Amino acid sequence: MIWEIWWAWVAAGLALAILEVLVPGFVFAGFAIGAVLVGMLLVIGVVFTLAWALVVFAVASVISWLLLRALFGFRHGGQVKTFDHDINDE
Repeated sequence: MIWEIWWAWVAAGLALAILEVLVPGFVFAGFAIGAVLVGMLLVIGVVFTLAWALVVFAVASVISWLLLRALFGFRHGGQVKTFDHDINDE
């Protein structure tokens, strides 16, 4: 079936990565990494049923999303960045 083909998972990951470029905010980046990870596991010979492939995809997506959130972080005090000075004042 289609979930057993590695390139389908990698293609889905690339599509999600492209969608992440269009919709910022790390919404689809975790899903993209999870899909590519499942595709790479299928390349090295790990065989999944659909249920286990979706479980690995979900766990990998959540972990990668949390890691991306920790790496790139979020602003304290809200999501709005304010500037207190002008770079041209000097």
